[in-house]
Parts: sequence; C-alpha cells; structure tokens
Amino acid sequence: MQDAEINRRTTAERRRDALERLSSERDIWVSTAHPDHGPHQVPLWFLWDGKAAWMCTDANSATARNARKEPRVRLALPDTVDVVLLQGRVECFPAREVPKDAADAFAGKFGWDPRTEETPFLYLRVAPQTVRAWRGVPELRGRVVMRDGAWLG
Repeated sequence: MQDAEINRRTTAERRRDALERLSSERDIWVSTAHPDHGPHQVPLWFLWDGKAAWMCTDANSATARNARKEPRVRLALPDTVDVVLLQGRVECFPAREVPKDAADAFAGKFGWDPRTEETPFLYLRVAPQTVRAWRGVPELRGRVVMRDGAWLG
C-alpha cells in the first residue's frame, strides 16, 4: 500500500530526482505507434547521456519500423510509484552510422555492443521535449518538469 504521507516535492527536486534515475536506471518502456496498426510498447535497455536517451533494437523489429514511420514516442521508467515519463521525437541510427561516443557508452554500460552483431541493429535517440515526474496523487499537480525541451525549476 502506498504511503498516504507523501511530501510534495518542488519542481527542482523532481527534476533532480528524475535526472538521477535517468542516469542510474537500466530499463525503459518505449511506446511507439504504427499509423495502421496502433500502439506498440516494449522494454529496452537505455543509456542517458545527459541530454537524450539512447536505446537499441533489432533493425527489423516493430519498434524500429514504427519509429521510422512515426517519430513521436513516449518513454517511461519502470516504476508506478515514482513515475518519470519522457515524450519526444526519435532519431534513428543504423549501427554503422551511430555516433561512436554514444555506441561506446552504450556498450560500456551493458557489456554488449550491437555494432558487432551479424544481424542489423538500430539505435534510437530521444531528446525529450516534455518530462513529467510525480509520486502519487499529491504530486499530480506540477508534474511537468520539462516543457519544449527546457527543464523547469
């Protein structure tokens, strides 16, 4: 059961906490949509580089196909009590074209380098335009901590 005595954080505290989680978490839910087939959601490993989330998926996956057709995506950290949602547009990079620093950091974090795989992989980069963060009902008001790509507070 959730603690009814949640202390409402300031926007600056929510921003700090969201950035800390983005830097330390391993998994993120990626929601894409196909114009004809509707929504698709999968968990992927991700790397936060300080400005954007980097993920990688099979180049032929539904996620990759959707991202190429409809770049608007939503990302969510896997916690329903301490919610962090990111919304933005995805940029797609075939493994052979991904910026070296991002791919090296991704490989360093996970001990796996998609650039070395026989099958093609696609890196997805999402620089959020909107970030929402809240812990329970008391924090629903003021949950937007980034608007139009600029952090608030």
